[in-house]
Amino acid sequence: MTFTTLHGETRDVERTIEAFRPAFRGELVRRDDPGYAECRRIYNAMIDREPAVIAVCSDVADVVAAIRLARKHDLLTSVRGGGHNGAGLALCDGGLTIDLSQLRGIRVDPAGDTARVEAGCVWADVDHATHAFGRAVPSGIIGTTGVAGLTLGGGHGYLTRRYGLTVDNLLQADVVLADGSVVTASDSSHEDLFWAIRGGGGNFGVVTSFLFRTRPVSNVHAGPVLWSLDDAEEVLRWYRSFSPSAPDDLYAFFAFMVVPPAPPFPEELHGRKVCSLMWCATDTDHGSERIEAATAGLPAPLWAHVGGLPFPALQSAFDRFYPPGLEWYWKGDFVREIDDETVALHLEHGSALPTPHSTMHLYPIDGAVHDVPAGATAFAHRDANWSMVITGVDPDPANRDAITGWARDYWQALHPHSAGGAYVNFMMEEGTDRIRATYRDNYDRLCAVKRRYDPDNLFRVNQNIAPAEAP
Repeated sequence: MTFTTLHGETRDVERTIEAFRPAFRGELVRRDDPGYAECRRIYNAMIDREPAVIAVCSDVADVVAAIRLARKHDLLTSVRGGGHNGAGLALCDGGLTIDLSQLRGIRVDPAGDTARVEAGCVWADVDHATHAFGRAVPSGIIGTTGVAGLTLGGGHGYLTRRYGLTVDNLLQADVVLADGSVVTASDSSHEDLFWAIRGGGGNFGVVTSFLFRTRPVSNVHAGPVLWSLDDAEEVLRWYRSFSPSAPDDLYAFFAFMVVPPAPPFPEELHGRKVCSLMWCATDTDHGSERIEAATAGLPAPLWAHVGGLPFPALQSAFDRFYPPGLEWYWKGDFVREIDDETVALHLEHGSALPTPHSTMHLYPIDGAVHDVPAGATAFAHRDANWSMVITGVDPDPANRDAITGWARDYWQALHPHSAGGAYVNFMMEEGTDRIRATYRDNYDRLCAVKRRYDPDNLFRVNQNIAPAEAP
């Protein structure tokens, strides 16, 4: 058994690992080990990659040792946090995967309104820990999502309009660099690195812990409101005007979806294609009334299920409907406006959902996101109003062509009406032009930071920013 190196050479796995083992306290899982199949499982079952060795790190020293091993032997290297990345960039074929899943520590500081979170955590871990103090960190909408990947891509979800992106709430990060050194990046230390990791992905090193500012969020008023597809045009036309003008503490994403065959959804709607708004109001006194008043002029919904609930319950609401192990194909774009032609295209493709799990979401990323200048962090699309994601999803590999074809056709129809780039966490492997469009005027600066911290491009299994392109 051999490793794949960056330059097409081979390395004997057994000999390399035996020399490395004394420096590593965690578990080294090889292809012929009993736990290998489980260890290489990631969220997206469409991805099937086989690392030669998975280094399951027990601490930061293990991360340092693994990076030094990769550098010494020129190994193709990937980094796994929560394993949730749509393109499956947590894994690499024939190389070394640095697995952070055992780094799960969280320390909430109620006096300082901060939470230090290790890179193997998922957001359900953070929500549970911070909720005990009546606090939350802005993140996504799925509890099983990894903290590291979502944060490094920018991070948006239910609290975005009020409190900004996840990276807007990041205070510092501990990073193991490509040379094996460990630094703390913040506004006062390695400022260029701190700027780059706030949206620039895993290009610059392995982040082992994050220090977040927490926000005062305990209970929210939230839940879905469903309409017939016959009403989708009216609802979407209303939504395109309402969302950008709504108060920052009122959030709703628009979706085309198939009603899941499970509670709390009523049986008579199970399996029906609908459009929906998923609401979250952080106003705990009058949230439900404000949501009801906002939608009063719309057609009567098929069903509404909005009420008060703990924020962690909202964050995990989709987890059972989208468990790990489904096949996913993602396409995304940033969107500034939704004109009449765009509405018509959404109706055409959104009404043709190919499988019960497939969906399209329009996530609002205005409000507090717009208060931060485009050059303040690597996340560049501060003028977008929505982050769109089209996801073809199904448990059966036999439906792979159907879900990928639908998602691609939908995206190709909508892309000319987009802002040109996409949220990096919603991208498959789509090439340098898409990455450039995503970072816009920030791209050259990112290349320069990459060249300083990872000039040999050790961290290349990602939405890669090439150091050679630095001016």
